[in-house]
Amino acid sequence: MTESTYRIHGDTGEWEVVIGLEVHAQVTSQAKLFSGAPTAFGAEPNTQVSLVDAAMPGMLPVPNKECIRQAVRTGMALGAVINKYSRFDRKNYFYADLPQGYQISQLYHPLVGEGAIDVQIDEKDPESPVKTIGIERIHVEQDAGKLMHDQHPSRSYVDLNRTGVALMEIVSRPDMRSPQEAGAYLSKLRSILRYVGSCDGNMDQGSMRADVNVSVRKPGGELGTRTETKNVNSVRFVMQAIEGEARRQVEVLESGGKIVQETRLFDPDKGETRSMRSKEDAHDYRYFPDPDLLPLELDDAFLDECQASLPELPDAKRRRYEEDLGLSAYNAAVLTADADTARWYEALLAESARVQKKGEPEVARAAANWLISDLFGALNRLGKSIDSSPVSPEDGAELLALIADGTISNTIGKQVFEIMLETGDAPAKIVEEKGLKQTSDTGAIEAEIAKILAANEDKVVEYRGGKDKLFGFFVGQTMKAMQGKANPQVVNELLKKALG
Repeated sequence: MTESTYRIHGDTGEWEVVIGLEVHAQVTSQAKLFSGAPTAFGAEPNTQVSLVDAAMPGMLPVPNKECIRQAVRTGMALGAVINKYSRFDRKNYFYADLPQGYQISQLYHPLVGEGAIDVQIDEKDPESPVKTIGIERIHVEQDAGKLMHDQHPSRSYVDLNRTGVALMEIVSRPDMRSPQEAGAYLSKLRSILRYVGSCDGNMDQGSMRADVNVSVRKPGGELGTRTETKNVNSVRFVMQAIEGEARRQVEVLESGGKIVQETRLFDPDKGETRSMRSKEDAHDYRYFPDPDLLPLELDDAFLDECQASLPELPDAKRRRYEEDLGLSAYNAAVLTADADTARWYEALLAESARVQKKGEPEVARAAANWLISDLFGALNRLGKSIDSSPVSPEDGAELLALIADGTISNTIGKQVFEIMLETGDAPAKIVEEKGLKQTSDTGAIEAEIAKILAANEDKVVEYRGGKDKLFGFFVGQTMKAMQGKANPQVVNELLKKALG
């Protein structure tokens, strides 16, 4: 395990930051945890509420098997212990967005036990140190509703659409020591959830959010009092919240104050946290087993099905890309960081191998380089994600094949790609209609070379006198004269012959 060297510098010397994250991930399911109400994002307020969600008298909860299956699959992907026996508990508190007066959660017997994630501290540098972050537990619980304070000048409204939606609370150990480590952990966890398909990871929609636990201490000293910053909804904000809260705690301690165990909120505009309420302990919620729900008891057949359904995960895929396809560590890391990108690349790779009639390793590097440099650049410019790309993997493969077989040059390929983005036309059609095919006609190329050499006799003399770098000038002039359509290999061969 590689320790971070991140420190807060105060008047009394250096301080170490200790960080743990509790990530709430909405389970991918068409129905809620204990009712058949739908879970679609963006529905009109209070249109996705069943009698169970509204806590009508006599309405009993029934566990959704798919939610349990997705949580088990997530635990398996994290290498965690799956508990065959687990139980639901009632967490009692009163709030306007909680119709039952309690939340059904798991305190004493969670569904998933200890696991771990290996994270790259610097995601942009595949050679940077790797650190193992421990997972303490994953428990399944129901979400609360939403209070809306901006609909009326003197009233607050309650939307119960989210009430009862299934959440996985993924609790890390306090193993992180810097905002960068926390950001890397959250990004990696989100990637794994998206690969597994157990959560869409859309933090901007609230389907994944983090409670950030922070304390500070003198390096190697006893753990300090921690605060919890609730519901932070982006990787960047998590990192900013840690930075701001750690510095606040150092300032309090160095001025002679004490850190109060409390719940705080993050203000992204100011980049700082503010107090929300004192932090309750478990006994304050008066947890007790839910009398309406039997314990969950999982059999081997169910667990085997969950294990068999897991996809190739990002770390394994990255190793395969490096070892079997010969990709660089950087390219492999970029292509496996997100499940949608990996799927797009593999579709591109399979189609490229088919149309070029070559094995995947032979076309893998060209496909990776084109996707990362050309397509990513275009998508960034257009503000689009890979799954909304205006160019399909099939058309991308066709473009790469036209370049590989010499039909068009790399330069013309870039022009064709821009036209593909604008029109959606297939590359072969564009090349044919616009007359962009590369020529290897030696007669036509030789004629242009003769004109260029005659017009630049002084440079010919310099080249023959040993100024070899001028060869690039002649290549450029020839390609310009041929409007970029000349085969570069043929141009090189004929120029060497003509220049002697």
